[in-house]
Amino acid sequence: MSDHPEAPARPAATILLLRDRPQGMEVFMVVRHHEIDFASGALVFPGGRVEPGDRAIAEALRDGAVATAAGIAAVRETFEECGILLARRPGQAALVGADVLRGLADRRVALCRGEVDFATLLRDADLVPALDLLVYFAHWITPRSRPKRFDTHFFLAVAPEDHLAAHDGREAVDSVWIRPQDAIAEATAGKRKLVFPTRMNLAKLAMSTTAAAAIEVARGAPVVTVEPELVSTAEGGRILRIPAAAGYGGETFLATDPPA
Repeated sequence: MSDHPEAPARPAATILLLRDRPQGMEVFMVVRHHEIDFASGALVFPGGRVEPGDRAIAEALRDGAVATAAGIAAVRETFEECGILLARRPGQAALVGADVLRGLADRRVALCRGEVDFATLLRDADLVPALDLLVYFAHWITPRSRPKRFDTHFFLAVAPEDHLAAHDGREAVDSVWIRPQDAIAEATAGKRKLVFPTRMNLAKLAMSTTAAAAIEVARGAPVVTVEPELVSTAEGGRILRIPAAAGYGGETFLATDPPA
């Protein structure tokens, strides 16, 4: 039994941004800065911790729509890390266009630096988060044995065609649109670093061939919480158990990726 107290699992959120191309469905991913202490250098989906301001925005939006702090955090972190903003004018269906995003470029920098909060940015630009476009995909909690833990909600969303996705150069040092199966193959070949939850959610996403199909499947499937359990160690990795009902095609998996 460990002498150290169990670390709390901090709420977090991430979005798997999708687009269809002739070669197949792609997802946007970023490479974490090597100096970040969680998943450093790994290929991940844009995302991060749920902040108190995200909860305040969610509370203000509770008008019959599904407004959660995790959803707000996912939208905010995606804007911070890759410049895509899933938001619209109040009462409008269309998302903001590239012209609005260009006008928010300086505000995005200020947001990343902590010089302005997301609620103020949205208010000043007369925007509301388009939470209806987020489709709940997965829920993972870092195992209790890890010193740093997150309680992460994963969402799917189709990337707006006129939004240019690009990494922020701070937390993320590179970015790529990539087919889920290619990301897994490149990690297996040693060309990229993945952590176990990312690899598993890429594999789950790869079960669909188009963005529309992935979203349809996610809308119809219950999200089962996954907190991996170490079964044993094996040559080349760890044997981890997750709920079979979570939809990853099994219950026990060999995790060859380094812990986050």
